[in-house]
Amino acid sequence: MPQKVLAGRSGDPHLRGDLIRIKVDQVILARAPARAVAEALRLGMKKALPEVTIAYDGFAVSDPCTLLAAANGAADSVSSAFPEYNVLVARAGIGYPAPVHLERFAAPARLALTDDARLAPVGGLGMLCLVASPAQLGDAMATGQIWLRPPRSIQIHLSGKTRPFVCARDISLELIRCDLRGLVERVEARHHAPVVLEFAGPSARMLSVGSRAVLCGIAHQVGAAAALFISDDKSEAFLRDQRRSKAHRALAPDPGAPCDEVITLDLNTVDPLIMDEDGRVRTARELAGKPVGQVLLGGDSGATLRDLLAAASLLKSKRIPPRLDLLLAPPSRQMLEVLGQDGALVDLVATGARIIEPDRRVATGDLYPPPIGALSMRNMDPEPHIEGRRSFLVASPETLSYAVAHGQVGDPRSFKRPARVVVPRILPTEDVLVVRKKGQKKGPAVQPLKATDLPAAQPWKLPASLDVLPGLPPGVAIKPQAGNDGIALVLSKLDEVRAASDAVITGALRIRAIIAPSIPSQMVTTFASEGIASFQATASVVAAVGKQKDLKLTLPKAWAPELEVTLGKNKVTLVWLAVEREQTWTQHGKS
Repeated sequence: MPQKVLAGRSGDPHLRGDLIRIKVDQVILARAPARAVAEALRLGMKKALPEVTIAYDGFAVSDPCTLLAAANGAADSVSSAFPEYNVLVARAGIGYPAPVHLERFAAPARLALTDDARLAPVGGLGMLCLVASPAQLGDAMATGQIWLRPPRSIQIHLSGKTRPFVCARDISLELIRCDLRGLVERVEARHHAPVVLEFAGPSARMLSVGSRAVLCGIAHQVGAAAALFISDDKSEAFLRDQRRSKAHRALAPDPGAPCDEVITLDLNTVDPLIMDEDGRVRTARELAGKPVGQVLLGGDSGATLRDLLAAASLLKSKRIPPRLDLLLAPPSRQMLEVLGQDGALVDLVATGARIIEPDRRVATGDLYPPPIGALSMRNMDPEPHIEGRRSFLVASPETLSYAVAHGQVGDPRSFKRPARVVVPRILPTEDVLVVRKKGQKKGPAVQPLKATDLPAAQPWKLPASLDVLPGLPPGVAIKPQAGNDGIALVLSKLDEVRAASDAVITGALRIRAIIAPSIPSQMVTTFASEGIASFQATASVVAAVGKQKDLKLTLPKAWAPELEVTLGKNKVTLVWLAVEREQTWTQHGKS
């Protein structure tokens, strides 16, 4: 299916070559909107060319620091001048980007680019959504096209029917437990191309679009570039309920179309599952009895409208324990309105829930972090697990409901009977917080666009001596020592590479090279577009390099696919992962 989406947007329908030029349908800005728009303006953009370009303002909870940063044009800020350039603005409070975009803008069989890996759930509607750097996003907005690697596919064949108290979040955790990450890494190593997860099978067609979105959300956790469902009558009904029927297009794989790998999952065998703080997936019964201090229901992923209604039904007439906090983060304004109209919101508030704003820092844990000395349970996809970042248990909303009712972890099948809810078909669809037009007549005048400081391109002009930094720094700016040309980041885990990619996109991390046992191809392209060289090495070589103080590299032009570097008295091999234009981007310091 991803090949079908891309073939209709490329000059070569056979997608030959290591890199192909592709037409972009949508650009979704969530992590660093101001930086991406500044990149487009530097390329001469007058109006954003994709059919939809939207920037989500994620700072719903303001403070003096965020207000000052926004006034100074910080990379993650959103300007009221964006609509002048055909960039829609989703104002603070509209909800989290993934569920809002799924409801209001996502369209099947289209290609979207984003700067936020947490937008993967839009694949539940049949939209291919890939992560790109601000430089690539600027190119897409200014020219309507982008260079990317043709992807490979892994098909996930779903069969059977889920049992009571088992929902989409449990299915996604079961896929992680089946070592889907290892399978993705093997396909990546074989083809050196991004991997897209394709969900298929009779049970995939039975799932609602919301449940499909939950399953697509795990793509980046397992190292895949994206995830995709077919677009069928379920997708058409979803768009009709959203009053967007014209956006529907059918999308299904051709009969007999090959996939690189196939994994089969029988939904009858899935139990209520929990991902613990170390990232291991275990059954709810294994962790039963552990006291819980915080439960966060909702957020940007892992909970559908049906799940929230079910949780409210299970918790009706119950009260939270005295040492537990229940936080309700409605994923979107639409879901919040439906919960209010249905009476479910009243039931949750009567239980003791506190309604919190849809701020992006809730997902990262900067707002409402897990309490010290107590377990936190949430249904959201976790951020990459790195040293120093507080983690939490991930479970389904029904498993969270058991924790709220009893104050401890347990199996939701202990409830007397499953919740039976009816999801409304008439949904509120007023986009009151989306700024679409320029020259608004009401309210304050539109402020001119503040100039955003863009990192200068750093070409590789001379053989470089780089400081070696093992592990990811804890969110602070780092500078190389005097006399050295930059920093080489040495990472041992996929989650660290994911976190480094996020930090590069937001401009929080300035490095020249990254060395790791495995770097997903999509991230290689992202790093190359920012002038960062990506090297792969064995785990033993990565450990050896991490013990050095500095690393000497020759000119990029002299880099062969395999590069020998000297460590003390020994020589080790690094594999440069960039291809074609990516190599040129790396040499020049920017795409």
